[in-house]
Amino acid sequence: MTPRTALGALHIGALMFGLTGVFGKLAAASPAIIVFGRAAFAVLALAFFARFASQSRWQRLEAVDVRRLLLSGLLLAGHWVSFFISVKVAGVAIATLGFASFPAFTVILEGLIFRERIRANEILLVALVSVGLVLVTPAFDLGSGATTGLLWSIASGLLFSLLSLTNRASSARIPPVQAALCQNVVVGLCLLPAAAPHLSEVRAIDWLWIGLLGVFCTGVAHSLFVASLAVIKARTAAVVFALEPVYGITIAWLLFDENPTLRMLLGGALIIVAIVVSSRLSSGASKKTVAAEAVSH
Repeated sequence: MTPRTALGALHIGALMFGLTGVFGKLAAASPAIIVFGRAAFAVLALAFFARFASQSRWQRLEAVDVRRLLLSGLLLAGHWVSFFISVKVAGVAIATLGFASFPAFTVILEGLIFRERIRANEILLVALVSVGLVLVTPAFDLGSGATTGLLWSIASGLLFSLLSLTNRASSARIPPVQAALCQNVVVGLCLLPAAAPHLSEVRAIDWLWIGLLGVFCTGVAHSLFVASLAVIKARTAAVVFALEPVYGITIAWLLFDENPTLRMLLGGALIIVAIVVSSRLSSGASKKTVAAEAVSH
């Protein structure tokens, strides 16, 4: 893969991640069924990639690895469920922008968990995200679907931040594809009890959307990121990954007529700037870390 094709693969992967909320809205199924189906299809896609395309050798899992993968799988399940609840309640744009608050949570949690001093530019990052979220919310009313959906998406961002910190702790030992496959197995098992009684009620067209969500927005998108990181710097990948909200909101605008207000656009711009700033701050992160984070959304 040449640098040009790798960069193209990164953008295609970011576009597929951006379609997550779109497919979630198209599927007329509960968040539990969507997440279970997504995980099941993702396991198949990732297993295929691991068997035929991945050059990384799988590591033998130790007890500490199993515990971390179980924890990360639970966090991933919570992140996805809360995100799709937000999509159903408030729409793709608000769900995507609320989730994009995760860099601010990461800065705060890293400071608390690892006792690292928070720098001035990181405080600016938190401020940008906070102001962006205030602008995205039309009116703070707990009875409003927009506000409720935004709160669910912010919870999704918090869980994603915890997940990314967990992934960083284990990414040095476990190849990204292996970690992603194991996490999706955990997600599928967690959601199976809630989804199983209603699986027969899911329409064929909804299985199509869920299948596309699992195969392309999870398995293929993550595989493209992993493959492109062989020739692209992690810093570049992080910046491209920041375009995910732009892709998702634009497609939702075209498909569902979710016309964002000027205030929402301004808030979204501040949040996206914060994501880019966050990727610059963490430019020293390893390629494995970026790949491990990529699969989570």
